[in-house]
Amino acid sequence: MIALLLVALVALLHLYILVMEMFLWEAPRTRKAFGTSAEFAAATRVLAANQGLYNGFLAAGLIWALILGLPGQGQAVALFFLGCVAVAGLYGAATASRRILFVQTVPAVLAMAAVLAGI
Repeated sequence: MIALLLVALVALLHLYILVMEMFLWEAPRTRKAFGTSAEFAAATRVLAANQGLYNGFLAAGLIWALILGLPGQGQAVALFFLGCVAVAGLYGAATASRRILFVQTVPAVLAMAAVLAGI
């Protein structure tokens, strides 16, 4: 039950990131969240949308795992996509902002631990 909840929360987080990066990139609230200026947001809109699409793929994989079932057939799928989220978070923390470690990597690792523990 905890694993199911954590995987769902990570999926929802990535759907939220998709919306911000693909559709709300230039909005003041999104610019504040990512620490960007209006000029930077305008210049990087297409790149952000592409990045948002990748976050959508991560969410889709986690939703697929939930549909397959946890515990059960969805376990391997969940672990794969949570691993992808964790690695993306590590890379983001190393190259963009340390905050990404806590927003993306920590929840993914906690969800992986819960999936592996079967709780």
